Amino acid sequence: MANGWFETVAQAQRRAKRRLPKSVYSALIAGSEKGITAHDNVAAFAELGFAPHVAGLSSKREMSTTIMGQEIALPVFISPTGVQAVHPEGEIAVARAAASRGTAVGLSSFASQPIEDVVAANAKTFFQLYWIGSRDDMSARLERGRAAGALGLIVTLDWSFSHGRDWGSPRIPERLGLRELIPFVPEVALRPRWLLSYFRSGVLRPDLLVPNMASVGEKGPSFFGAYGQWMQSSLPTWEDVRWLAKEWGGPIMLKGITRVDDAKRAVDAGVTAISVSNHGGNNLDGTPATIRVLPAIADAVGDGVELVLDGGIRRGSDVVKALSLGARAVMIGRAYLWGLAANGQLGVENVLDIFRSGIDSTLLGLGKRSIHELTRDDVVVPPGFTRILGDCASGAD
Repeated sequence: MANGWFETVAQAQRRAKRRLPKSVYSALIAGSEKGITAHDNVAAFAELGFAPHVAGLSSKREMSTTIMGQEIALPVFISPTGVQAVHPEGEIAVARAAASRGTAVGLSSFASQPIEDVVAANAKTFFQLYWIGSRDDMSARLERGRAAGALGLIVTLDWSFSHGRDWGSPRIPERLGLRELIPFVPEVALRPRWLLSYFRSGVLRPDLLVPNMASVGEKGPSFFGAYGQWMQSSLPTWEDVRWLAKEWGGPIMLKGITRVDDAKRAVDAGVTAISVSNHGGNNLDGTPATIRVLPAIADAVGDGVELVLDGGIRRGSDVVKALSLGARAVMIGRAYLWGLAANGQLGVENVLDIFRSGIDSTLLGLGKRSIHELTRDDVVVPPGFTRILGDCASGAD
C-alpha cells in the first residue's frame, strides 16, 4: 500500500526483518534461554476463544479508558524499551506516533533520547526506572522525571539478568567506532538503507549513551556503563518499593508481577498500578504466559489497583481477551518496534491503527458498546489454561 502501509503486525515484523541488520533484528525477537516463555506469551492467546452474538449489535463502540490518571483513546499504550536503535528518531518518533493516536508512552531510563524531548513530543509520558544505585541516586532520577513533566512512574523489577540464548545472543558493541563496526560490515552491507538513514539523520554517534541516567545537562553514561552499575546495585526490597511509591507521590506502576502474593505485596506497598509481565520472555524462562496468570491476579487484587498486561499482544482481539480477563489496558513492545523499524513514526501509527481496528471489530462481534462492558463470559477459556502462582492467602509484608 501507499507510504509503506501494512495491514497486520505480522507484516510489520516481516518488513522489519527485511530492513534491519541481522543482529539488530535478532535483539528484537530474542527471549531468554530456550524461549519457552517468549513463545508461550504469543501462543497462549490462540488457546482462548470468543462467544459472539449475531444480532442486536452496537453500531458504535467506545474504546477510551484511563491509566495512571491519564485518559487514553484506546486501551493500548507504549511499553518502555531501551535504546531504540531500529530507527534514527527512536523514542521521539514513537512518542509522536502515540500522541497522534491519543495514547500514552512509557520511556525507558535506558532510552537513547532525553525525557525532556519525549515529554515535549507526548505530554502523556510515564518514566520507567530500574533500581540502580542508592536511594539518593533513585531520588535524583525521580526529580528529573518530575521536573520534565512525567505524569507517572513505571518501576521495572522483572529481570533476572539472564544472558543465555539457545540460538545465540546478538553481540552489542560498547561503541560504534570503526573498529567495533568492522565485524558487522557484511550484515550491514546487506541492509544499506538502514545505515543510510542514520547518516542522513546525523544522529550516528560513536557512543551508546543513556541520557536519562544523568542529571539535566550532562550527557549521561554509556549504555554498558549504566548496565554495569545496575548489575552491581543491591537488589530492591518491598520496603524499597514502599519508599519509592512515597517518594514519587503520584501514580506508580510496578512492572513484572506474575504471582498472586507479589501482587498483594505490591498493593500493600502503595503502588497504584501493576503490569502483569514477564519482560516479554526475557526474564526467567519457563514462566507462564502473562495472559495465563492474569485472571488469578485480577481476582486477588480486585479494584484496589489498576491492572495492565504486557507480553505477546499482536492483534486487537488479543487486547479484548486481556480486558475480558481483568486488565484495564495493555502495553505493547515488540509490535511497535517492528512498526518503527518498518516505517518510522508512520509505522508506529500504523500498528496502533491495526490494534484499534481489531479491537473495534472484536467488540462488534461480541455485541459490546464499550470495552468496559467486557466480562469473562465473552471469552472461552479451556480447562487447564490458567495458572495460579504464589500463595493466594498470603501477601502481607
